[in-house]
Amino acid sequence: MPSHAIAGEETGGDPEHLTRAARHQAQVDPLAALRAPGDPPWDVYLTGTVFLDIVFTGLDTAPVRGTESWARGMGSSPGGVANMAAALARLGLRTSLAAAFGDDHYGEYCWDALARGEGIDLTPSRTVPGWHSPVTVSMAYEGERTMISHGHEPPPEEPAPDCPPPARAAVASLMPGRRAPWIAQAARKGTRIFADVGWDDTGAWDLAGLADLEHCEAFLPNAEEAMRYTGSTCPKAAAHALTEHVPVAVVTLGAEGAYAVDRRTGETAEVPAIAVEALDPTGAGDVFVAGFVTGTLAGWPLADRLALAGLTAALSVQEFGGSLSAPGWSEIGAWWRRVQSLDTQNPAALRRYAFLDPLIPTHLDRPWPLRRAVPTIGFGRNT
Repeated sequence: MPSHAIAGEETGGDPEHLTRAARHQAQVDPLAALRAPGDPPWDVYLTGTVFLDIVFTGLDTAPVRGTESWARGMGSSPGGVANMAAALARLGLRTSLAAAFGDDHYGEYCWDALARGEGIDLTPSRTVPGWHSPVTVSMAYEGERTMISHGHEPPPEEPAPDCPPPARAAVASLMPGRRAPWIAQAARKGTRIFADVGWDDTGAWDLAGLADLEHCEAFLPNAEEAMRYTGSTCPKAAAHALTEHVPVAVVTLGAEGAYAVDRRTGETAEVPAIAVEALDPTGAGDVFVAGFVTGTLAGWPLADRLALAGLTAALSVQEFGGSLSAPGWSEIGAWWRRVQSLDTQNPAALRRYAFLDPLIPTHLDRPWPLRRAVPTIGFGRNT
């Protein structure tokens, strides 16, 4: 199946001071029609840990004890919360990030890539002298990945400020048994909270332990997480059960796509996955959330929000790493033009993405303009 096929088908600082490169890179402002004087300065606020990600791909099997394995591909890029921040910025949202950065070369590279390369506001962030950047090495093989991370204890002060900046939305990763005070503070100011969750190592899988869920507008777990938290045997049933606790539940189904329920409107939506030739799945979940947040802030119907989320996630796995694999509107536009040009595309599947038409730039002077992960860092700027 061609790499751009739609699944199921048979086919042959301040917003005004964003860098010129970042403005050109975004190309589309999905909230342009909604912006008004007095709006919050930021569309989305995030906080978390930035890693340097080093990704190896092209491994035929898992590394074998006592042997040396050679990877056919390698890429380095900012990771951790940077995955989500870059994905949001590349979709045209004004993004502010609070994080700690080491004062080593890794930290400098990550700061430069996010601030200068992506136009992300790092005003709430800080550089910590003597603290080295956390690092994750990821190995992709057989459609899976194995990760090894290293980092010292975080700095004494949390990077998240007591009072997060005003923003239309914030994205949070909920921690079982622990509240993050900034989430409630942001919600009280009218910020719309979107949340995902990691694996519950305690094994409790108790929704009551996700105390900050009460402040959230949308919750986006994967199928296994959703079923464990609700005791359901079916991901769709789990999504409906979650709406007893949060207005919008979105359950990602891996190769099967995603399913969403909006309790307030009664909408449900299911979108199949898009078939692509995957290189590295790192950060795809973060890119999915970014797409859904973008569509929600733009006021789109639930099905369109889900479709954009799935599309951006699918396009991201064709590149190395998490943050710098996220697509911009040029990539989305190139995909949309490509699938429409194939005579064997299913018309019904094409109609699913017709909402993209008014958003895509009429001409693409740079069809693939974005920074991508590279095998190494530290080359001179003119190299």
